[in-house]
Amino acid sequence: MEAYVLDWLNLLARWLHFITGIAWIGSSFYFIWLDDHLLPPGSPGDSERGVGGESWSVHGGGFYHAQKYRRAPEKLPEPLHWFKWEAYTTWLSGMFLLVLIYWYGAEVYLVDPSVMSMAPATAVALAAAFIILGWLIYDGLCRSALADNEHLFAGVLLLLVAALAWGLCHVFGGRGAYIHFGVVLGTIMVANVFFVIIPGQKQMLAAATRGETPDPAPGIRGKQRSVHNTYFTLPVLFTMTSNHFAMTYAHKHNWLILVAITVAGALIRVYFVARHKGRASLLPVVIAALLLLAVAIAIAPDSNAATGAGETRFSDVRAVIHHRCTTCHSAAPTHPAFPAAPAGVMFDEDAQIRAEARRIYQQAVVTRVMPIGNLTGMSDDERATIDHWYHTRLEPR
Repeated sequence: MEAYVLDWLNLLARWLHFITGIAWIGSSFYFIWLDDHLLPPGSPGDSERGVGGESWSVHGGGFYHAQKYRRAPEKLPEPLHWFKWEAYTTWLSGMFLLVLIYWYGAEVYLVDPSVMSMAPATAVALAAAFIILGWLIYDGLCRSALADNEHLFAGVLLLLVAALAWGLCHVFGGRGAYIHFGVVLGTIMVANVFFVIIPGQKQMLAAATRGETPDPAPGIRGKQRSVHNTYFTLPVLFTMTSNHFAMTYAHKHNWLILVAITVAGALIRVYFVARHKGRASLLPVVIAALLLLAVAIAIAPDSNAATGAGETRFSDVRAVIHHRCTTCHSAAPTHPAFPAAPAGVMFDEDAQIRAEARRIYQQAVVTRVMPIGNLTGMSDDERATIDHWYHTRLEPR
């Protein structure tokens, strides 16, 4: 019953996380687009009122006229809409999922003895430390003189992101490492909103309410953090879906793959931000495509058939599958974390094993991510048995 309740909590939290994430990223992308499409106000009176730029758009059968003030209007309007709860709810629901899946189930989804053997509680403590230190280090850099040099700051940030990927992938299993990489970046994004962007907006609002000319510094700081957030977005979205792609997180060079995909995602966003401003060079997209192509080629599995004398009897494969896999992949799983077979894949019958031969080979031999966390202790010899059977497909006598 406990596993069933956890499944429902997972479903509802994941749904909420997905909905609020769309709302947050959608509004973020829209305002980046809007800033880059502002034109000087067409009416001299608007300019005198402090309007710095305007944009006309059409959507859903209606026309919209957006204006951006250089500082704040003389009279503050009511209501004044804030864009913050989307970010906060996305982070809170994401952290709930992280705790529910990766921390509560640390021995399954976070700890991998082949990477580093540790107690689940130790793994959770380290995971929390990565998240907290990630924000503190980033925020410290943003408040230092280094942030005044945009290109140097970007280079240092890239090195730190690479170090983060390396560290996580050398402490946790690949699946857990990738999701925590996304959580660190996502936490930085939300903390930027909570600690810098929104407080800066409140300072400017308070000054305008007092009839004072708002200090532009908080707005400048907020704009810098907002730009950082937009470049983090695509890498974070990748890590949210990365658990579906064992070919990346289960590879022996998983941290390099993660860095390459992160850079590719940031470069794609660079192009779209530049494109919003007008004609943009395709070079960032070309570099991103070449990076992804290089990763795809580098991690391609060896297509050579398994070698070795003799035949592999299906009964040997059946024994391995029943002993190592049906704990979870069965009509009646015995592992407490799985009330139903993951993805509906079951190996109770011989026909089911043969029908899933490619999946078994991919997960147990190529990526070696199954059994998850190698909970049932599948040996290299057993993986070799599956490998040889897959390539020879010898039927039982």
